[in-house]
Amino acid sequence: MLLTREPGGTELGQAIREMLKRTIPDEPVVPEAEMLLFEASRAQLVRLAIMPALEAGSIVVSDRFTDSTTVYQGCARGLDKAAVGTVSKFATGSLVPDLTILLDVDVTTGLSRIAARNIETGSESDRIEREARSFHEKVRSGYLAIAEAEPARVKVLDGSRDESQVVDDVWRSIQNVL
Repeated sequence: MLLTREPGGTELGQAIREMLKRTIPDEPVVPEAEMLLFEASRAQLVRLAIMPALEAGSIVVSDRFTDSTTVYQGCARGLDKAAVGTVSKFATGSLVPDLTILLDVDVTTGLSRIAARNIETGSESDRIEREARSFHEKVRSGYLAIAEAEPARVKVLDGSRDESQVVDDVWRSIQNVL
């Protein structure tokens, strides 16, 4: 089994992750550059890790994939969704997950969890986590729209419940696909 995350999963992907998380003083990251950096990381991950694992018969679990770019850069940043889809398809070689699990929580809960995590770890929110509440609302709405459009692939689970209940639901969803 391959466990990976985006951006990341390769040395280049991890370097891109660090670039994307930080704020560059006096130079905002434009949405197009942000999208292309995510897709560059994804292309590297798919070619060097995901495809070889799939070809070897392994199961691949990834924290995020193309839906993230669709909602963050397409829905929340306002980039043309068709263009985002075309670039994502190119980056992945048209690879689509068999199952996507969306752990859904309202924005207030999500932002509270980020704040609690930062206190616990002594870290600060990254550039994207610091976006306005309206940005995070667009992200959530975008994910829910994808889930509504593709219910066979995207399973929405209530992420606000007790952790053990959520874990049980995740395992049930995975077992249904396997």
